Amino acid sequence: MCASQSSRLSGDGVFDFTRTAVVMADRAGVARGWTRGAERLLGYGVSEAVGRPLAELFAGLAPGAQQNARWESRLAAAEGWSGLEAVRHKDGHRLDLEFRILPLMVAEEHSTRLVLAAEMTQTPWSGASRSFLEGILGMSPIGVAMVNPDLQFVWLNNALEEMGGTSREQRLGKRLGEVQPGLAVEAIEAEMRKVLSTGTPSVGYEYLGRPQSDPQREHAYSTSFFRLEDEAGQVLGVCYMVLDVTESYRSRQRMALLNRAGERIGSSLDVWRTAQELADSAVPGLADFVTVDLLDALLSGEEPAPDPVGAADLLAMRRAGQQSVREGCPEAVVTIGEAAVYPASGPVVPGLVAGDSALFQTLDPAAGDRAADDPVRAAHLRELGFHSLMVVPLRARGVFLGAATFARRQHIGPFQPDDLVLAEEFVTRAAMSIDNARRYTREHTTALTLQHSLLPHDLPEQCAVEAAYRYLPADSLSGVGGDWFDVIPLSGARVALVVGDVVGHGVHAAATMGRLRAAVQALADLDLSPEEVLAHLDDMLNRVAHDANADDGVLGATCLYAVYDPVGCRCTLARAGHPAPLLITPGGDGRLLELPTGPPLGLGGMPFESVELPLPEGSLLALYTNGLLLGKALDLDGGIARLRSALADPQAPLEDLCDTVIGGLPGGRPVDDVALLLARTRALAPAQLATWEIPADPSAVGQARRSAAARLAEWGLEDLVFPTELIVSELVTNAIRHAAGPIGLRMIRARALICEVSDSSSTSPHLRHARTTDEGGRGLFLIARYAERWGTRYTPQGKIIWAEQPLRSVPGAVPAHDVGALLDSLDDLGGPADTTGTEDR
Repeated sequence: MCASQSSRLSGDGVFDFTRTAVVMADRAGVARGWTRGAERLLGYGVSEAVGRPLAELFAGLAPGAQQNARWESRLAAAEGWSGLEAVRHKDGHRLDLEFRILPLMVAEEHSTRLVLAAEMTQTPWSGASRSFLEGILGMSPIGVAMVNPDLQFVWLNNALEEMGGTSREQRLGKRLGEVQPGLAVEAIEAEMRKVLSTGTPSVGYEYLGRPQSDPQREHAYSTSFFRLEDEAGQVLGVCYMVLDVTESYRSRQRMALLNRAGERIGSSLDVWRTAQELADSAVPGLADFVTVDLLDALLSGEEPAPDPVGAADLLAMRRAGQQSVREGCPEAVVTIGEAAVYPASGPVVPGLVAGDSALFQTLDPAAGDRAADDPVRAAHLRELGFHSLMVVPLRARGVFLGAATFARRQHIGPFQPDDLVLAEEFVTRAAMSIDNARRYTREHTTALTLQHSLLPHDLPEQCAVEAAYRYLPADSLSGVGGDWFDVIPLSGARVALVVGDVVGHGVHAAATMGRLRAAVQALADLDLSPEEVLAHLDDMLNRVAHDANADDGVLGATCLYAVYDPVGCRCTLARAGHPAPLLITPGGDGRLLELPTGPPLGLGGMPFESVELPLPEGSLLALYTNGLLLGKALDLDGGIARLRSALADPQAPLEDLCDTVIGGLPGGRPVDDVALLLARTRALAPAQLATWEIPADPSAVGQARRSAAARLAEWGLEDLVFPTELIVSELVTNAIRHAAGPIGLRMIRARALICEVSDSSSTSPHLRHARTTDEGGRGLFLIARYAERWGTRYTPQGKIIWAEQPLRSVPGAVPAHDVGALLDSLDDLGGPADTTGTEDR
């Protein structure tokens, strides 16, 4: 072939038939069939071309009458015609075309003409021989056939003969279903009848089928149909052109399947669910049965080893996901969660050990060592008809995570290399998602463990309030939060109620919560006021943020701190950016407490204010974090209304009320942690309280001891007389000697016996190690010996020194009948100041 001819070929040496006009015409020269190639070449659509004379469609440069005469002679030629002619495109520009007109035998008459036309610059027809032109249809990749009104074959070209795998002799005179039963015969013939009845061409009709040339593999075809008529308008049949588009169809299917898998795989941060999503995505589009097995260490939360996997590691895998085209996965020999054993001699083991995928296009379960290693499984596979297999390792970041197996049954063709590429793409996406889920699960578990270790497991015993709580972690996507709560017994039978929320989620939020909770407990032991506690927390969080790295993300926290005193039934509250508590009165009326809104902790520089309110006995106080109110709907007002409705009966058991509140949350798990603390106030009865005014006279110490002893006798606490008189003597003596009046003594019988001495001094006592020759300095050591705990709290009037004793006999205490004599003798030796010691100033 000369250079000029070779230049007319496409880059790969194949003719470009997409711009070749293939036209069916009757003997009168009227177009009866029009292809996409004709439309591309000349610009006329099917609806514009069918029914018009060829002389108009291929309008030449000669006058109209002369042009008509030329086409009449060409179409009348018994042997057809070939030649060159310049024509006009629909838009008017010139086209230099080469023509070939072939008469076709239909109903024993040459009544139909097949017209082929192509540009000289696009095809090497110029100068070609007649035999070459006559072989064009045989060289074309497009199969062409004609059927009569009974849908029987009357003609077909070589391409269709090869495409279908049946010879021309086998087809002529027969219908499609008789020679190609593997195609969608009913749908194809229905389309032909539609074209026969309406005369409207059908272009680009696609269907799937198994031709006789390749019965094991499903092919995709694109077919165009148009009706054939003679010059009198008599319907002669249907001509159809078919193109095998299997590869492009498979490519589109694989791309669509991959897109769907990308949307589906990795929708959660759960390892088990992600493994199941991989199996679900591949069935039935890629395989009939899919299993996903993961390392036992990965599923148990351990860190998989980065070293190459060994055959022994394959024995420690567990089924994490599986799916089948059959309901119930009857192919599976193990269920989800059970061990999945890979025999060491199995054909897939070498590939998995090496980290390579394995493709078995033809699989015989009875061959090799498989049947010997596991005859039950081999027999099961034979029974189910699996014949093709792919095994792909799951690897992410250089770590082996498991393996995915894809299997096909008898009625589907074997896996191809392209299928393996698609399976590897599936598995790669799933492996990254599983590894992300594994990493998240590890961090989430660590954070949960840390959080649970930092939250209170049981509420402490105290007599000020009846309390109950609920803690509901957020959903897994949000991660572990920093919500916390606390009930802290204080001196004087009081109690501190605390609820807080650290901004953010994860291990860092949980750790910050632990710091804040520990700080609150330490500050509460100092008996600071609520606004002072919040101020110290704010300073601490600022220091933490300053010392932390930028990546730690310390953003702040909110907190509500309340102190309730059951003696006066009063509550002092302060908040730092936290939601206001809800108060339900004993009568059932509910309202949000109006508290000054302090800034969140961590901003620094802003003061906090506290408010003191009366809370009658039986009042219900609800403290909570914002996760309880907002939920997924982010409806603050709706959350408050739900909470008020759930707490409508303030006298109901607190545990039931907690369940009602949590049960009323909308949807499933909340997007943020929920902490709820309910406290029903109590009041100490007057009989549990005793108070005395003490004169600033040393002689009053003895009377104070005797008054305390008498009240203990009334309370039935005779066993505590000696240590109580000792404590009272020491505290009253110190107040008389080192402080100014007025001096008060108060005893409270609650869960412990509390002794309190108040004075107007703001100086705090502390322990001092007395020398052997010192006459004093040992009093606070004696108090520490007999009291369970003791301390000092400050009031606007001065300070209170208090000591608590458990309501039981103190081991080693002096018998009650000897206490009076002992203390009287101490008075005779120099008074309480000389015997019980003084505080060290």
